[in-house]
Amino acid sequence: MLLAEALIAIGVTGLIVLAVCAFSVFTGRSFAALFNYVELDDANRIAMDQITRDVRQANRVKSWTTTSLVLEDSDGSDLSFSYNAAQKTLLRTRDGVSSVLLKGCQRVVFDVRQRNVIPGSFDLYPATTAPKVVNVSWVCSRLILGGIENTESVQTARIVVRKQGV
Repeated sequence: MLLAEALIAIGVTGLIVLAVCAFSVFTGRSFAALFNYVELDDANRIAMDQITRDVRQANRVKSWTTTSLVLEDSDGSDLSFSYNAAQKTLLRTRDGVSSVLLKGCQRVVFDVRQRNVIPGSFDLYPATTAPKVVNVSWVCSRLILGGIENTESVQTARIVVRKQGV
């Protein structure tokens, strides 16, 4: 009788320990995912604010590709944004000094357009000369316990260069 009671007690204790361990792992993963989401959201907001501020204050767009954008800053110097696919980073370079705006980017796309030329229309046309509108979008994610988690929905902005001409 004593042996049967001991086996039942060991079995019940094992089940309780297993349940506590599973709950701890689940809770830890949930907290990590929540922290990850907040970190991604903050980084996206800061980067979007910086790009928007820089484009709106630029004199003009000098050159662009789908992964880079070069602006003439208000003081006439070059200001560039470039995506490094190998390092998965978005860099901002001004006066030869680079800073990382975003880390863990799966994709960054710059699309430069001209303003609408048809009155009453919201259509934008691919830029050939004197672009005035910059569309930028990206997708970033982080690893949690070896797996990609909390992939942000595509962050997107349409930014108009404020300065005229140049």
